[in-house]
Amino acid sequence: MAEERSQTGSSSSHAPPSSVVLDGIPGSPGLAIGPAVVVDTRRPGVPHRHIVRSAADEEMGRYDEAVRVAIQGIREVADKARERATRAETSIIEAYALMIEDETLRSMVERHVRIDRQGAEWALDNAITTMVEQLRSARDPYLAERSHDIEFVGDRLLRALMVRQLPLSVVPLMVDAAILVAHDLSPAETAGLSRDRVQAIVTEVGTRTSHTAILARALEIPAVVGVRRITTLVGSGEVLVVDGSRGQVIISPSPGMVEVARSRAQRRERVSLGLRGTRDIPAATRCGTRVDLLANIELPQEAGVAIEQGAQGIGLYRTEFLYIARNEPPSEEEQYEIYRAVLERVAPLPVTLRTFDIGGDKFMSAFQAPAEMNPALGLRAVRLGLAQPELFLTQLRAMVRASVHGNLSIMVPMISSVREFRAVRELLELAKKEVDAAGYPRAAEIPLGMMVEVPAAAILARQFALDAAFFSIGTNDLVQYSLAVDRTNQELAHLASPYHPAILRLIELVIEAGRELHRPVSVCGAMASDPFAAALLIGMGIRSLSMESSSVPTLKAAIGRIGCHEAHTAAERAKDCVTAREVEAMVRTTFQAELREIVASDEE
Repeated sequence: MAEERSQTGSSSSHAPPSSVVLDGIPGSPGLAIGPAVVVDTRRPGVPHRHIVRSAADEEMGRYDEAVRVAIQGIREVADKARERATRAETSIIEAYALMIEDETLRSMVERHVRIDRQGAEWALDNAITTMVEQLRSARDPYLAERSHDIEFVGDRLLRALMVRQLPLSVVPLMVDAAILVAHDLSPAETAGLSRDRVQAIVTEVGTRTSHTAILARALEIPAVVGVRRITTLVGSGEVLVVDGSRGQVIISPSPGMVEVARSRAQRRERVSLGLRGTRDIPAATRCGTRVDLLANIELPQEAGVAIEQGAQGIGLYRTEFLYIARNEPPSEEEQYEIYRAVLERVAPLPVTLRTFDIGGDKFMSAFQAPAEMNPALGLRAVRLGLAQPELFLTQLRAMVRASVHGNLSIMVPMISSVREFRAVRELLELAKKEVDAAGYPRAAEIPLGMMVEVPAAAILARQFALDAAFFSIGTNDLVQYSLAVDRTNQELAHLASPYHPAILRLIELVIEAGRELHRPVSVCGAMASDPFAAALLIGMGIRSLSMESSSVPTLKAAIGRIGCHEAHTAAERAKDCVTAREVEAMVRTTFQAELREIVASDEE
């Protein structure tokens, strides 16, 4: 069968004909065995009807009532989430409530109702479709995920509009514990699930950074996302093995497969119990060398989750979410209040705010950049900021004002030339002067650092170190741009390895420049959350890693089993390897004994 896994790993090679092994994307760690419950979460049919001009007020009244009903439903889910004390759930769900109330969406709906004379359902569907298409046309993985959020908001509102024909939730009340299989799940639907009833989640779409995956991790429900055609291959009642750590689903597993899965699940539970209670203990190697573990966040409410997981600060706050799905960029005051809340929640620990990493084509605003063949290489991030200095200055002023409320640093993405960085520094100095002139307090010193995401920045790291206060290596984009591999292309995913010798050499250049000129260097890409890769990075000299909050406890445990001497030896041996596969195999062999239990490796 085409869906059977035929490469990497040996599970499918031993599977009987009735068993099918499918690969997806690890969404939430853990392993579950149980019967499937398949649900259809796709958007229902939308009635297309024209209205007379005099009915416009009535249609907008129906829309406003739908907003009220949808908000009420969201609030009820958030209240239930609070009862279970999972802050990540409530923060994301509350963000959805704000999206439902968004005036930008309402104005688009009203335009279709009053000008195009469309019924509320049709107008809403057109508005949501327009917003989703704009986000997806950017061909950016972050924005592609946010397009799913817009779709979920539209679905919730549509169901509220059609409440007499459709239920508000498409997820059934599951009496017996089962594995939920769906095309996709909205965050509200995910957060409303009970850990007692839902053993695992499997969806056809999504990535590890989707809000549904984030919520599944917060709920500690194993999840595999991006499993193509899973709803057409599985029927309700069929037994599944779901491995959220490997990103693997087995349909109709053999008795032997079930036994192996149960054994691994028990081992993981023992490891999980061992990780609890380490939140306030700093990460340190076996020989006592401290390694700072920080968190990457994109929603301000996630700051609290990060601290609860044991992060020693925020190494990367992505501010893009503030700019998406709105007609106008956020005001200085709005940004200031958000940055202030994050800093006060985390103080006295450090917070690094990254200036927006978006392209002009990603705005839903009056500003639109010309269409580009490759937006990832076009007018985006710092290039957009320098092309639109007033836009950039607004964000910098908000950050400068927030600096008085905590330990703040500013980081600039996608820097490729010293000229760009110096231009940003000049704008930051101007922002400081404007804040001073307005009479607002601020910190006396605000470190300005940069992301190292393109080869040029790594190669010229020593020159950049003369100006930048610190470096943060974004391995996801560094891999993409160095190896010419689109990291969103699943067919090429096997080529996008941070273990590639070229990537390691670029990282080494940055580390050497930081060491020579006393500039802190951290790693904030996915490489930072891989225990084996972290061991290699420590051996290369990295002492700061920033990752998704949920990865902090596991990394802390893994680092505690690593010795600096062994890590340094592995880093030196990696220099003699000529392929990514050789490097990874060497690292895994070197640290297998120390990390086997932590990562629940496949060898057992």
